[in-house]
Amino acid sequence: MYKRRLSSEARVGGIGIGGQNPIRIQSMGTVDTNNTEGCVAQAKRIIDAGGELVRFTTQGTREAENMKNISAQLKADGYNAPLVADVHFTAHTADVAALYCEKVRINPGNYVDPGRTFKHLEYTDEEYAAELQKIEKQLVPFLNICKEHHTAVRIGVNHGSLSDRIMSRYGDTPEGIVESCMEFLRIFRRENFNDVVISIKASNTVVMVTTMRLLVETMDKEDMHYPLHLGVTEAGEGEDGRIKSAVGIGALLTEGIGDTIRVSLSEEPECEIPVARKLVDMIPECTALREKAEASIKDDTITLEVDAPDWETLQLKAAMAVGALLIDKKAHKLSIVNSQFSIEKLIELSDAILQAARIKFTKTEYISCPGCGRTLYNLQETIAKIKAATKDLVGLKIGIMGCIVNGPGEMADADYGYVGAGRGKISLYKAKVCVEKNIPEEEAVEKLLELIRKDRG
Repeated sequence: MYKRRLSSEARVGGIGIGGQNPIRIQSMGTVDTNNTEGCVAQAKRIIDAGGELVRFTTQGTREAENMKNISAQLKADGYNAPLVADVHFTAHTADVAALYCEKVRINPGNYVDPGRTFKHLEYTDEEYAAELQKIEKQLVPFLNICKEHHTAVRIGVNHGSLSDRIMSRYGDTPEGIVESCMEFLRIFRRENFNDVVISIKASNTVVMVTTMRLLVETMDKEDMHYPLHLGVTEAGEGEDGRIKSAVGIGALLTEGIGDTIRVSLSEEPECEIPVARKLVDMIPECTALREKAEASIKDDTITLEVDAPDWETLQLKAAMAVGALLIDKKAHKLSIVNSQFSIEKLIELSDAILQAARIKFTKTEYISCPGCGRTLYNLQETIAKIKAATKDLVGLKIGIMGCIVNGPGEMADADYGYVGAGRGKISLYKAKVCVEKNIPEEEAVEKLLELIRKDRG
């Protein structure tokens, strides 16, 4: 019944991803990467919770250099999980990180291409080919460093950080997202570099699932079978974050797609691990439930009979079982049958799953990142304030982002955005347009609310 997609294996330190290896679970630290003690403590909590890889942002060479100290302290304390450096904007940082980490994540949207201006750029075919040569010129020396130090690479494409070049030629489409990845992957193959993992993430579950399916199809056509990392980026926190992650990640897992996963929650990173573990452990059962749910469809309604020992497990199991069916518009209504919980609770869960699958909006939608070392304000406290003040604005989408990496790009799927601009400074967006810059953090939530109230009359 359940058959996992067969991929090649990537070696990341002492563990394998893909191939015959189990699906690996990972998370990302949220403290400043220059804070060795804080990073070590957070990594230990992630690993103790069951995390098999730990990622930290390396926004510059100083942070990349400090990964050496973090790694040394963890190993001295008996923690050997691979460390992953997360690189954006400065390709040289990736070269440094490759010396000290078991894996380096690079983002094709900003590895060589300049920062996004959301301007349409015109290229002749010759000019476009020249841009690809720039990427290759920068990428090959990095891959040589990785080969020498046995460092794996993740090509991590984010819907929210596609380059102006890709957006201008392909538009905001799954085809453009996939091509952003394939440009890099073709260079990897030419250079015979195989310790590579691919991820394509979006906060929109429909975009995430559709694009990952297209990536698999495209790679198969080019005889590529690299392992895949799954995640719904900026999923949020609490029940909504868990349900959205289960819809997107679960839809693909039940199709046999995925070799490593991260559930991105705006909470402490160790809280992500038990949720991810449940999703992996439930694959066989949810695959069977998905088939039963599809067979139940009548009058545009899925009827899902599901048992679970607790409320969170029920949420995850139901969302995972029907995620793909809803994303594919096999039905637009959902009825969950369970004898343990009230009809009111089950209706609430059905509505939350329908919203996560972009079918029906019954409450405010929050697109919030989990935070990382780039986040220079209290993310969790801010999310709580914004949610408390806007929870009754049905259908409104608000993005709450720690920094500019994905912030402005993900505003395309939000009505308003609250984005970290520097230490204690916030910029406010309407869709992709920045309307107020560098507001003091203590004033920013009220400024956001003023903006919303003004627009809504």
